[in-house]
Amino acid sequence: MKKTIAVIAGDGIGPEVMQQAERVLSAIADGYGHQFKLNHALAGGAAFDKFGSHMPEETLEVCRLSDAILFGSVGGPVSEQHQIKWKNCEANSILALRKNFKFFANFRPVRLLPELAHVCPLRYDLVKDGIDILFIRELLGDAYFGAKETTIKNGKRVASDVSSYTEDQVAQVAHVAFNAAQGRRKKVTSVDKANVLDASKLWREVVREVAANYPDVTLDEMLVDNCAMQIIREPKQFDVVVTTNMFGDILTDEAAVLAGSLGLLASASLNSEGFALYEPSGGSAPDIAGQGIANPIAQILSVALMLRFSFNLEAEARAIEVAVDTALTAGYRTRDIFAEGEKLVGSKEFTDQVLQNIPVATCKTAG
Repeated sequence: MKKTIAVIAGDGIGPEVMQQAERVLSAIADGYGHQFKLNHALAGGAAFDKFGSHMPEETLEVCRLSDAILFGSVGGPVSEQHQIKWKNCEANSILALRKNFKFFANFRPVRLLPELAHVCPLRYDLVKDGIDILFIRELLGDAYFGAKETTIKNGKRVASDVSSYTEDQVAQVAHVAFNAAQGRRKKVTSVDKANVLDASKLWREVVREVAANYPDVTLDEMLVDNCAMQIIREPKQFDVVVTTNMFGDILTDEAAVLAGSLGLLASASLNSEGFALYEPSGGSAPDIAGQGIANPIAQILSVALMLRFSFNLEAEARAIEVAVDTALTAGYRTRDIFAEGEKLVGSKEFTDQVLQNIPVATCKTAG
């Protein structure tokens, strides 16, 4: 297989963890006989330094000419967010990509291996057998893309953000969720606020209509406030969770805590043509950039998602996931998930272990 991939490492720890992900991708290419052409481009502060823009047209063009986008992290130190280089950096980068390529569905798997139960803040008895939830968040609707207005009425400031959904938007992401559930444990939990919001009432109606096409999948409906509680109270009850843009933004960040570190969580954002962007769920962590200690797992697992969703290479994707799990089971840990008695390693050293566990003919371990 020959594929072209746009690689956008970004800022902070982005370039160093992307380097490790590229090593893994190279190993897969060598071992399974594929050719992956990597076209590197800039976004975030790195792009601003060269182009005066967080998402320059040059980068968008590289993405248009590629079969998938492998993204890192963007953004600078919190103390420098007022500077023009970093102001609105993440929104200008990520939202620009979503808008340009109409990425409507975000996949965010949240997995916790039993061996990592100690890094989860929940009681051990709730997570001792591990956690495996797939969140699917709608990305192009809701208040994030609705009409916005700030006015003065009777001498007072008034602001509004319109949250709206069309039935086609809801149906599109609902089909994605039910299809995903068919390959998992066949359960979808749809999260809304249908007891109050009209947009949520439409959401619930349309999801029910879509569910009728998937008789083998169980549909549960849950109000968002209850879901926020249930994620903490009994996370094992969830399989696939589908929800709106705003609720998904909040719930996925909450659920990320279950894994113990954002450095473990990859994500994928897809459009209706199958074109997709793959990225870690965490940020650029400028406070540890350049030290070689960042957790590369989320970036590496983003490669696995890319192989699965964009290139239909299930065996190769599973090889990466199994290799990561094997390294973790053997006790290798980066600093963010380390506990006394385990093997503390840096970004490169952890990736070395992953490469040793990929069941392919040859693996590149240098770099």
